[in-house]
Amino acid sequence: MRAQKAIGRFLKIGTLLGTFGFLAAVLLQIFARFFLESAPSWTEEASRLFFIYAISFAAGLALKSNYYVALDTFYNIFDHRFKRILNWGIPISIFLLFAIIAVYTIPLIVLGLDEKSPSLKFPMAVAFFSILIMVTSICYYSYKKVTSLLKNRNR
Repeated sequence: MRAQKAIGRFLKIGTLLGTFGFLAAVLLQIFARFFLESAPSWTEEASRLFFIYAISFAAGLALKSNYYVALDTFYNIFDHRFKRILNWGIPISIFLLFAIIAVYTIPLIVLGLDEKSPSLKFPMAVAFFSILIMVTSICYYSYKKVTSLLKNRNR
């Protein structure tokens, strides 16, 4: 239970830092365009990176809280048996899909160690690492959903 709270807190803090970083970079860019001779070139790339990280940290939390779009009207058409199949199949499919993505993300991060970003000059592995954060958090919360379904199947 402590680990679950720590993971949730880590993802929330990462989401907030990414969002505030994004806002700061965009506000600096707007300020520079209106009041300075030219806007710093790095603000565009920084805002993109902060946005990517904000989304990566928030993706697992959105799955945990069921904030993704659901087609309830379409879902309610089905009978109880098919709904049960969907309730099991969707989190299992999500877990398998994102586990496969996680496996292929690691070589991508390694490839990004030698590649530099155009204006900030940091290794692109920093940007690619956001994919790993997203897929591991989504895998974690889809796994939690499946284990919850297993515990509640007899009820």
